[in-house]
Amino acid sequence: MKNFKKFLLIIFCNILLITNLNSKEVPDSFADLVEKLIPSVVNISATRVIETRSQNPFPFQFPPGHPFEDLFKDFDRGGSPQKRKTQSLGSGFIIDKEGIIITNNHVVQSAEGIFVKLTNGKEYEAKVLGTDPTSDIAVIKINTKDNLKAVTFADSDKARVGDWVIAIGNPFGLGGTVTAGIISARNRDISLGKYDDFIQTDAPINQGNSGGPLFNIKGEVVGINSAILSNSGGSVGIGFAIPANFAKNVIKQITETGEIKRGYIGVRIQEVTKEIADSLGLKSQEGALVSSASAGGPADKAGIEAGDIILEFNNKKVDNMRKLPKIVADTPIGQSVEVKIWRNKKILTKNITVTRLEETSEYKNENSKQVTPSVVTIKELGIKIRNINNQDVEKRSNLKDKKGVYILEISGDSPLALLPVQEGEIIIAVANTPVSNVKNFEEQFKKELRKNTNSVLLTILDSNNQSKFIGVKIK
Repeated sequence: MKNFKKFLLIIFCNILLITNLNSKEVPDSFADLVEKLIPSVVNISATRVIETRSQNPFPFQFPPGHPFEDLFKDFDRGGSPQKRKTQSLGSGFIIDKEGIIITNNHVVQSAEGIFVKLTNGKEYEAKVLGTDPTSDIAVIKINTKDNLKAVTFADSDKARVGDWVIAIGNPFGLGGTVTAGIISARNRDISLGKYDDFIQTDAPINQGNSGGPLFNIKGEVVGINSAILSNSGGSVGIGFAIPANFAKNVIKQITETGEIKRGYIGVRIQEVTKEIADSLGLKSQEGALVSSASAGGPADKAGIEAGDIILEFNNKKVDNMRKLPKIVADTPIGQSVEVKIWRNKKILTKNITVTRLEETSEYKNENSKQVTPSVVTIKELGIKIRNINNQDVEKRSNLKDKKGVYILEISGDSPLALLPVQEGEIIIAVANTPVSNVKNFEEQFKKELRKNTNSVLLTILDSNNQSKFIGVKIK
């Protein structure tokens, strides 16, 4: 009997030990951890100028020949375009004590002004260091002498379904909001882009959380909150975050070079269905089926043909169609890699030299309308300017090139406000010296300021691409 009691006591102690070990992994409260993390999270507001048209106040038509027909005809064509400012809210987090901040591209895209608010209440205007619309990541920077607290990144490949996570952000403008949950799934493809590989979480994420961090229980950033699945626009417990490991690669390229380099092999691919696998003699439903190879592209040069199934790329298994673009994108430019394909019921090996995606014409055409222009404020002139982009050239049929700077906004107290200058016009020269872009304009304008002159001569193209000279008194 005594031995039986000892046995029960041992079992009871072991149960207590296991319970205590497990309880260490789940804290009674996240308060201590959150207190350390909140200073690294920022609120972001971005202002944009959008065009709207006034609505026809007479939404009806008069019969032909009616005496009022001509009088109200013009209303049917819509009113003249009106510009108005809008503001969007988002979140971000500090990765460097020098003021470098990460957020989503869609938070700052096409913004004419970006403002960052720290947890101490101080607000700063930020500039864009670089963006990647494809991955929805943006890197911005503020100039401050504040002692900023930077986050650390987790190895997101080690994140497991069921792990605790904490989201901190600015939902609906309510900065410093903290929510918690678990990782619900990994490698989610929600068809937002070519490289979808999201972490799914049930931690409540709402509008304004975009760009904010998703922390693990160690206080490391495991993902960047980016999207939700919801019919109402509010959280229903299905949120998505960009994995930290994917984000780190993009951030490193932007901060070091200001641009993104992704691998390219020049193939169009499709899913391998069970029927396709059976018809081609492939035992399992795997790989990416090549529907075409771009003439003269890397795959074409390597002998890849339509109908081939790519099973392995650079020693990495291609489980399905969606996985191949991610593997190729992460492959160093110029590297020759081994590719295993299925053709005529045999596995063949080919060698492909990877080139850069961003240098291809198809990428440039696809992303020409996604470029986020950097907006610069010239305080002395009371204007906001940006570089000329492809859309500007398309709108102005006689515009020969993209040289000059686009006047995005003229403030009410600008010395240009009372002069014959309009928003949307282009400055092509300062003091008769041609300027090709914003950087060039700033350099030339500063030269004029150093001369202690009271006014400066600008050469401006109007909406009809006719040049005019404007003498401006400097504020």
